[in-house]
Amino acid sequence: MKLKALQTREIVKRKSQFLKKLAIFACLAALVSAGIFFAWRLIDSKINNGNSFINLKSKWKVYDYQGVYDISSAILYKSPFNTKARTYNGYASFFLAVSQSDVVQSLSYIDESINSLRIALQGARFGAVAQIEYMLGKAYFYKDLHSSYYYYADLAIDYLLKAKKHGYKADDIPELLGLSYASLGMTMESISAFTEALLVRESDILLLSIAEQYHNVGQDNAAEQYLFRISQECKDEQIILKSHLLMGNMYLEREQFDDAEKEFNFILEKNENSADAYYGLGVIYESRGEAAKARAEWRKALRIQNNHPLALKKMSEYK
Repeated sequence: MKLKALQTREIVKRKSQFLKKLAIFACLAALVSAGIFFAWRLIDSKINNGNSFINLKSKWKVYDYQGVYDISSAILYKSPFNTKARTYNGYASFFLAVSQSDVVQSLSYIDESINSLRIALQGARFGAVAQIEYMLGKAYFYKDLHSSYYYYADLAIDYLLKAKKHGYKADDIPELLGLSYASLGMTMESISAFTEALLVRESDILLLSIAEQYHNVGQDNAAEQYLFRISQECKDEQIILKSHLLMGNMYLEREQFDDAEKEFNFILEKNENSADAYYGLGVIYESRGEAAKARAEWRKALRIQNNHPLALKKMSEYK
């Protein structure tokens, strides 16, 4: 009996020790788990709320360009030649530029975009080169569009063509090329690019642009075909008025004065502040020997646009 009692006490003692060890182990495991959890939360908080690429990419996915710009700028402050940060900074700067209403602020962003993208291009992997070239082309196009003179259209063309050569595809490349060629007076190249753009997406502004370029090279019959399409399909009043102005000028050059007068009067019925239409009417009156009426129309043009070059020239001839 004594032996049995001793064995029972030994068993109870072992169980008690096992339970104590188990309890201690459970407590330690809980403490370790809690430590890991809080450490993970701390690291995650720093990563996702700080200047990290993980946070940068999350901002990019939701089109938070200001957030992408701020984080990439902070990374570049420490690592100025980080290619990935430069690329994101260049893209974000571009999208911030096109969203600005202040031209000065917009051009400041576009300059930063160009600077970052050019640096990124030096260290970019081959697969990313074409896209960076495309964005550089767009950035130079935008800078050219908002500059006083056409100083950047050639760079826009250069990078857009490089992007195409390296296999990058984007629907707006032909249109951007066409507009850039037009600004440089490269008419046939412009027509070719605009025609390619029409195959991708037809628009009224494209039709008008092609008509303008055909007129520039004296192919008015081709220009009229595109203007006719605008008259049949266009809903944008500004484009409609521009197409009538172009048609009026074409009639004026061919000395079809009655037809030109109809076009200019149509414009003024819709927009009484068209300096070009008043100028055209003045030329028509001049052709009829009505100098007083002609000067009256040119004065109207100059009241609307005091530096209208053609009206100024005509008025100087009658002093």
